[in-house]
Amino acid sequence: MAMSFMMGLNFLLLVAMVATNLLSLYHLSSTTSFFHPTTPPQSTHVPHHLLQQLQTIRATINHLTRLQPSDKNPQPSNSINAPPSDLLTYAKFSPIASSCHDYPDLLHQYMNYTPFSLCPKDTHLAESLILRGCHPLPRRRCFSRTPSNPRLSSPDSNVIWSSYPSATCRSFKCLNPKLGFDLNLDSNQFLAYKSEVDLTIPQLLDISKKGNSVIRLGVDIGGGTGSFAAKMKERNVTILTTTMNLGAPYSEFNALRGVLSLHAPLQQRLPLFDGVVDLVRCGHAVNRWIPKVVMEFLLFDVDRVLRGGGYLWIDHFFGKGVDLDKVYKPLIDKLGYKIVKWATGNKKDSSGMKNGEVYLTALLQKPKSR
Repeated sequence: MAMSFMMGLNFLLLVAMVATNLLSLYHLSSTTSFFHPTTPPQSTHVPHHLLQQLQTIRATINHLTRLQPSDKNPQPSNSINAPPSDLLTYAKFSPIASSCHDYPDLLHQYMNYTPFSLCPKDTHLAESLILRGCHPLPRRRCFSRTPSNPRLSSPDSNVIWSSYPSATCRSFKCLNPKLGFDLNLDSNQFLAYKSEVDLTIPQLLDISKKGNSVIRLGVDIGGGTGSFAAKMKERNVTILTTTMNLGAPYSEFNALRGVLSLHAPLQQRLPLFDGVVDLVRCGHAVNRWIPKVVMEFLLFDVDRVLRGGGYLWIDHFFGKGVDLDKVYKPLIDKLGYKIVKWATGNKKDSSGMKNGEVYLTALLQKPKSR
């Protein structure tokens, strides 16, 4: 394996040398003419695509050089510590910067599998990498583990509970209903108006109707178990929910409700085309714990996928009261959206009282034209 690695490295070095020489010849031939010595040389811009190719080759060589084994007695290819072949394919030969390279041990574990067989049981590795910025994950050629006999009449049968080793619960019945693990859609969530920081679904749809703006498709960022999507589904509105299975079967619960979830962290670019959704909701997952720069990129990605006239609903965002006007309002104002609703209220739980936190609920409408 080490010999093939060195042969591949030497081949890339040869390609880089040839490419560099060709680029130099191209540049010289475009600035000097042998048959017209009296003509003054003219500066010619090197084509951008040639520079890109050269930079790609150089980046690849630099990456391979860093990964070159230092010991002079390489282990045989069947060694337990030898990197899997798929890890070499998907991680080492990509010249594009990736956070995956910052966690080689985790990536090695994730890609250490037997091709064409069952995938490893350590499903938490995928989320560990995703949450560290390694997304999208490399593809693998193994078969994912799925429930053997899933039935709608038995919700628990739709989950491989052994995939959540840290959880003591092995049924939806013992999961906290306050986190949304309740298949009963008769609850008043998103329907009851209790304070100024509440915005109900009927109010939202009424505002949209009065503004001659139809809501047909939306995204719920950090939507957990998909409660909002399930409620909107009853009103013929399709909502995609971004969620993570942090110790509990959030994605499986979305599926049981018949709504689609996207297994994606908050820092990931939304896998949607520009200007295709009518509504984006940001729930409790979007809060003051998100770094300011990450929050700014998140808001501008929301703007990217929203159509002109679409709505951004910031639902019960919480942060320190002193930061609301100094940090978050200027951040939101950068979007240039029309403020339809802007309401704040004290966060009255123990954390809110201790840290001086407040809730913000805002409904903002994107301009129809820039």
